[in-house]
Amino acid sequence: MFSTQFFRRGLPAILLALVALPAAAQSFRVQCPTHTKLHPLINGKPNPGIKCQQISGGDGFATMADGTQIYLFAFGPLSGLANMAQGLPGTVTAAEFNKSNLDATHANFDGSDGNLDSDGVLDAVKVGAPDPSGYKFNGAIGLVPNPEPARDSTGSPICPLGHSSGGGCLDGHVDPRLIMDVGVLNGNIPAPLIAIDEGDELFLTLTNVGQIMRPDLFEQHTVHFHGYPNASAFYDGVPDASVAINIGGSFTYYYLAPDAGTYMWHCHISPPEHLQMGMVGQIYVRPKQNSIVVGNDLRSALQTANQSSSTGGTGATCSDLLCTGQTPLPANNATANATGKKYAYNDGDGSTEYDVEYPIQMHGFDPNFHFVGMTFNPESFADNKDKYFLLNGRSYPDTINPDALTTQQSDGVTRTTQPMRSLIKIPAGGKALLRFSDLNVTEYHTLASLGMPMHVIGYNARLLRDLDGNNMYYDTNSITLAGGESVDVILDASKPEYAGCTTSAPCTYYLYTPQLDHLSNDAENFGGMMTEIIVGPSI
Repeated sequence: MFSTQFFRRGLPAILLALVALPAAAQSFRVQCPTHTKLHPLINGKPNPGIKCQQISGGDGFATMADGTQIYLFAFGPLSGLANMAQGLPGTVTAAEFNKSNLDATHANFDGSDGNLDSDGVLDAVKVGAPDPSGYKFNGAIGLVPNPEPARDSTGSPICPLGHSSGGGCLDGHVDPRLIMDVGVLNGNIPAPLIAIDEGDELFLTLTNVGQIMRPDLFEQHTVHFHGYPNASAFYDGVPDASVAINIGGSFTYYYLAPDAGTYMWHCHISPPEHLQMGMVGQIYVRPKQNSIVVGNDLRSALQTANQSSSTGGTGATCSDLLCTGQTPLPANNATANATGKKYAYNDGDGSTEYDVEYPIQMHGFDPNFHFVGMTFNPESFADNKDKYFLLNGRSYPDTINPDALTTQQSDGVTRTTQPMRSLIKIPAGGKALLRFSDLNVTEYHTLASLGMPMHVIGYNARLLRDLDGNNMYYDTNSITLAGGESVDVILDASKPEYAGCTTSAPCTYYLYTPQLDHLSNDAENFGGMMTEIIVGPSI
């Protein structure tokens, strides 16, 4: 049994020993190339088809709707923090990811002076980052110029990424002190949201910062994309067939985004424990159809994009209707959709069009299991029984809070813990795409929508369409998911019955579970898995 004296004396000593090691002795590192063979440089600049993200594997606390602080094994953000503080995906382009933490030209990242402190580090990159108000830094935490880069015959640094700063190279070298500053006790529920476009290459770096509240554990972590069509077992996150990341180490996963849809990801080390404790998140892939400029007829626009210039097309030579793999995209594909519309899938007929989207992760926590997990006692998996039922890590009424939720951690620092909103806002006459994923390990979850039917268009990241091309979409008032399943749903406020819902007179509906024992916050009633749908507000 460990005493409180260990936490007061022994733990800081361990952290100090880790931080005091020279950078060369650490295996922390990030990887985000500016270009690849599949996505070459564009006019000498990084290709936006390469997306990057850095996450931490560690622990932390989150606050439940009844005020209880619950202990987590969790992933946390180490890049894209400004986006995540706004409830957005943390995935960014290489140009945004590869920013030096020592570069004072990136002023006012945190809403203050943006200057370098005496330790040479940007104000923004500090313990407890981000403070949701005014935080603007989306670069990789810890990224600094390599002080000992390879040099050519003239003594100039050889920078493989073509990116130099302060006389050194931004080549993935990091200062582990900065990563530990931000990554320790930085757990989020859900895990950092990942979003990429079809055809993108994703470089996802997992850095294991250790579990501060459980120094007796030497937990490895991995990233497993559940249901994702990953061609390489090495990057699949199942430790038996790939690798696991030790404390003090980093590993960069590589994924190619082949198919649009809603997926999920989690740690694959002792999955029942790590999933219940909070190491779960969502990833979705946006379709290439989003980048096609359309007029009145989407199918004609797609076909025209592939016609030769002599017949009124762009002159693109594509192997299929959507120019899959085409780099760069045809001229009229290079800009955003002219109508501002977005699509859930490559439907070819515009039937999955939407205006706003909301990723919603369904999950549950057993507070007894989490308490035992924090207090050096063996967990009883057989007795696991969820008592908090969560949408994006929150129970009602926290689900309708438009702000990121914060929690004061055991070191006294307040950190963002539940950044993703669950309040659904649909513009008057618009449509909302809800990306549901369920990562519960013990329960089925049912969600019902009163007064606004759910138009189901996708299941487990597959468009509902038969082999003859017929749409198999259907309308329903409820959906039921088991752990490991996802459903894509459109709420259509453009129908005549919602014509009275305007900006000045919005309408409110409820999305909730009819499982009455899931409408509670532990012993407190009137909470749980419920949120609101507001039609007609200013977005």
